Amino acid sequence: MNNKVYLHEIVDIILQGRPKYMDHMTVGWGPTGREERGMSCVGVWGTLGSTARWPEVTNLWEFDSWDAMAASYGFEANAPGMQDAKLKVWWDEAQKYRSGGFDRILRPAPYSPTLAEITKNKNIIGAKVFYHERITIRPGQARTYLDMLEEWVPVAKTLGMHLMGAYRSTMRNDSECIVIWAIREWADWAKVEIAMDSDPRVAAWRRRTTGVALDWFSHLMVSAPHSTTKTGIIP
Repeated sequence: MNNKVYLHEIVDIILQGRPKYMDHMTVGWGPTGREERGMSCVGVWGTLGSTARWPEVTNLWEFDSWDAMAASYGFEANAPGMQDAKLKVWWDEAQKYRSGGFDRILRPAPYSPTLAEITKNKNIIGAKVFYHERITIRPGQARTYLDMLEEWVPVAKTLGMHLMGAYRSTMRNDSECIVIWAIREWADWAKVEIAMDSDPRVAAWRRRTTGVALDWFSHLMVSAPHSTTKTGIIP
């Protein structure tokens, strides 16, 4: 049972700043985030530009509870300018590589792997490709979709898609889900795309979710060099 809370960040990168930003988030922030904020790095990925907006980085963080997340935000919100004074040097460096972004707070499906489980999963750690889905859900039906997804997970695995995370976005009308899959090799991803277009099991899944899933957008991501999903070690 996964009772954690997650922070999902999509970050707009400035020019060629992606490699340095990814290091700044993992090696530069990861240990501090865990020790001072109770946030652990699930993954940092670069978006494959051919599949979505670029240059872009996605970060995913795990908190033990709502209380842990609230305590973390207290550091920022209670400081002048909503910025922890101890992080000024870190922010000054980060602004060289990023221009803004869009964040979500996520709650996991009960069966969604925790970070501890992810680090032990050989189908996830070291995967070459991560398949990120953002699904628009009929308002009020996000939990329904995640319940349905649980039955799809074993079928998806036979296609080469290994569930890394299944979440619903909070602070909205229960109308969005984020699902992330690990795909071991690029050749496996090609097979997934062929299946998406022609496999009757995929067609059956789409029919089953008609009326609940209104639309979806997928893109591909690659793990940062020091991402947990690359090394199996939480930075």
